[in-house]
Amino acid sequence: MALWKSDQELFDIAKRELFTAVVGDVMDKMGLQRQFLPPQIRPLSDDMVVIGRAMPVLEADVFSDGSGSGANPVMDKQFGLVFEALDQLKPNEVYVCTGSSPTYALWGGLMSARAQYLKAAGTIVDGYSRDTNEIRHLRYPCFSYGNYAQDQGPRGKVMDYRVPIRVGEAFVRPGDILFGDIDGVCVVPREAEVEAFTAALEKARGEKTVKKAIEAGMSTVDAFKKYGIM
Repeated sequence: MALWKSDQELFDIAKRELFTAVVGDVMDKMGLQRQFLPPQIRPLSDDMVVIGRAMPVLEADVFSDGSGSGANPVMDKQFGLVFEALDQLKPNEVYVCTGSSPTYALWGGLMSARAQYLKAAGTIVDGYSRDTNEIRHLRYPCFSYGNYAQDQGPRGKVMDYRVPIRVGEAFVRPGDILFGDIDGVCVVPREAEVEAFTAALEKARGEKTVKKAIEAGMSTVDAFKKYGIM
């Protein structure tokens, strides 16, 4: 049985007591060993934390603003389905985008303002973001490769959203939980979330006990032998 009664309660507990390393550790023991997104995906500010349900977005490179062959009507739309995807965000969801080459920004300031109004939890892009000062001023959680101003306008289009995607070695499906902090972003599959977060809370609380023992002079060998945590 879960220690929380709602997503909001879980997310509040995670922000207060957990960090990505401890969640990753327990997933390793569960056999879920490819759950971290690539390490170059980092918060725009070190204190940014994101946790919420994934709203995956699939981007593709294009080479002009012009129309396509007519076989895919998305090609006739500047930016593709990016605005539809953005307006689809629900409270506590995370906009997570991949599929393009890292040669232009996939996220910006006005998008952050709209997402924040919709009460989204944050944004994670497998590429660059821009309008960094504006996003930081909003205190909107944004994770990316870093800042790069070149626009996606003539270079990329969103082809679909709310579809499963792969980011690095990790698969992200709609509704999976994404948890990110200064040490990275991990994906917690929906079917494993109760076990993973329950175990992570137990480990995080146990680590506090171990820390006190070490600070009091206990050796790491004895601490690990006694508590099984290090």
